[in-house]
Amino acid sequence: MSSDFLIVIPARLGSTRLPEKPLRLLCGRPLIEWVYRAVSAFCANVLVATDSKRVAQVVRRVGGEAVLTPSDLPSGTDRVAEAVRISGSDFKYIVNVQGDEPFVKAEHVLPVVERLRAGDRFATVAVPFSSFEEINKPSNVKVVRDREGYGVYFSRSPIPYDRDGNLLPKDYLKHVGIYGFRKDALFDFVSWDEGFLEKAERLEQLRILEHGDRIYVCTVEHYGMGVDTEEDLLKAEKLLKEKFNGC
Repeated sequence: MSSDFLIVIPARLGSTRLPEKPLRLLCGRPLIEWVYRAVSAFCANVLVATDSKRVAQVVRRVGGEAVLTPSDLPSGTDRVAEAVRISGSDFKYIVNVQGDEPFVKAEHVLPVVERLRAGDRFATVAVPFSSFEEINKPSNVKVVRDREGYGVYFSRSPIPYDRDGNLLPKDYLKHVGIYGFRKDALFDFVSWDEGFLEKAERLEQLRILEHGDRIYVCTVEHYGMGVDTEEDLLKAEKLLKEKFNGC
């Protein structure tokens, strides 16, 4: 396991679409436990940043480390930065794996770390869509890239707009909730104010673009899913049962 990067999992208890999301059960285990176990399978340095003692207790019960952070932080990345500050971490590269990503694997995170090592300040992940139904859901964030692989825009709306109807689902990219930061870039991010686009879409990654910086978008062929709604919770449990033979 590599030792030059730290994975921080932000897990806020309050969620508009899925109340108490980190503690919701999948196959009898809290969601945050699934995410922690998935990440710790390939990274030795994992920290959960939460505003809930109950979430922290779940993490510590399975041998993990958790840091309590204020509830009123404006974004998951602000929570990550606060956890890094509190813990005194000196890792050069920080990866934010959101607390609703139970299917994360090394193949999704390591390309992000490689981009940071190569000099990018920010990096993230996307995967091709498999259906137009999924593309049209606002909870699935879409991203378009430039020719070098950097993000041009992120949106809850389908982008690009297919005027002539020629695009296939695989031509659209779904943003996955994994972000990589060089440590200095992380603290730059949280010092910047929220811009018009971030407030409109409620997507924190737009802060990077609005402040004139770039974020590299790594593409992967396959990804499980994030859990953002009640419907997602049911689908995730079904996938886990298939993966683990009934959990």
